[in-house]
Amino acid sequence: MKPLPNIICILALGFAFTLPALAEEEAMTTQAPPKPVCESSPAFNEFDFWVGEWNVYSNDEKRALQGTNSVTKHHANCLIMENWTSAKGTTGSSMNYYDPVTGKWRQLWVAGGYSIDYSGGLDEHGSMRLEGTINYYRSGKSFPFRGTWTPRADGSVRQFFEQFDPQKKVWDTWFDGLYVHSSK
Repeated sequence: MKPLPNIICILALGFAFTLPALAEEEAMTTQAPPKPVCESSPAFNEFDFWVGEWNVYSNDEKRALQGTNSVTKHHANCLIMENWTSAKGTTGSSMNYYDPVTGKWRQLWVAGGYSIDYSGGLDEHGSMRLEGTINYYRSGKSFPFRGTWTPRADGSVRQFFEQFDPQKKVWDTWFDGLYVHSSK
């Protein structure tokens, strides 16, 4: 019966080494996981001034209702989704995201008959400025396109779109709208 004390010593040593490992594993499972990258980097919040429920009006003296827009954040702060309905009932949607690899914001807009794909970022005035192309499905033509979203002191946002006319070699206004929170 001499081997019994050796077995007890081996078991005791094994148990002694297992307790710290179990305690470390338990501590790891009770600690909060790190925040997702989109929640920990301020760049993912640069376009937050556009998030909300909006009534959109023409940015002129008439202030005619152009439509409504719902702009929401998704996927742990990584994506901004836009769902537009015009006053005439047409619709469109966009996906907007910050790409930390390129350091740029990108928007892909799709509506009945055309799409817009552009990228960019905040300018020196705090406006979001994106540049790219608009593609018209029926004609199969593409044109340079740019959009600017400018937050205003009263909480509204001006959205200004331009399309390049290659024949005239000028930028034509495509849309000029004023976003006002629908709760106001």
